[in-house]
Amino acid sequence: METGGLEWLPVPAHRLVSWGAAGAMVFGGVVPYIPQYRDIRRTQNAEGFSTYVCLVLLVANILRILFWFGRRFESPLLWQSIIMIITMLLMLKLCTEVRVSNELNIKRRSFADFDLNYFWHWSKFTDYVQCVLTFTGVTGYITYLWLDSSLFVETLGFLAVFTEAMLGVPQLYRNYQNRSTEGMSVKMVLMWTSGDTFKTVYFILNQAPFQFSICGLLQVFVDVAILLQVYLYSSYPQKPASHPAHPASAKAL
Repeated sequence: METGGLEWLPVPAHRLVSWGAAGAMVFGGVVPYIPQYRDIRRTQNAEGFSTYVCLVLLVANILRILFWFGRRFESPLLWQSIIMIITMLLMLKLCTEVRVSNELNIKRRSFADFDLNYFWHWSKFTDYVQCVLTFTGVTGYITYLWLDSSLFVETLGFLAVFTEAMLGVPQLYRNYQNRSTEGMSVKMVLMWTSGDTFKTVYFILNQAPFQFSICGLLQVFVDVAILLQVYLYSSYPQKPASHPAHPASAKAL
């Protein structure tokens, strides 16, 4: 792993910092989902977690892996995407099982129905897997055909990181609509900000593709905007949250 900003450190410390930073990049994104997974499993209630978070992160990380074939970037970033995909599939499996077990006399929906009204609201985990595999196959084939086009490859990389960068925007918009941050954990937003800041600095120091740095800065901007909402809306009467919210449900490191 290249560590262009750390040459001044002694060799052993240099390696430790490099390994620590790489480990944080690979596993840091899934850490918030561990207590969330345990909480959903314990309470058998997944209402506070949006499975669209899984959809966004699956799309973003699949595109990032495909981007790697066109423009090789650091292996920790590649492994981060693989670990995140596995984590999101585990979250989907649990949420689907919990939701179906709590629903009575509800018509079962499947991916094979091709009903857009029930897209990503299927009754079996295998339907989500089929959708992910279909998306991966189609985008993988298109990437194979256009792999020699630098414009396509750079656009693919931008779409991958931009999709993930937009993950905090629904929370920002929800706060704006409600003129309230009730039900949102300020501590979790601070974790988002610190994590995204670390990630962006990592991208810059290790000279990751420019798309990573730009979208990392965009994520930090969204995090800061949410923190500003906390300050601005603190003077407004707080509205009760519509349902118990899992504060970690809308972001990833």
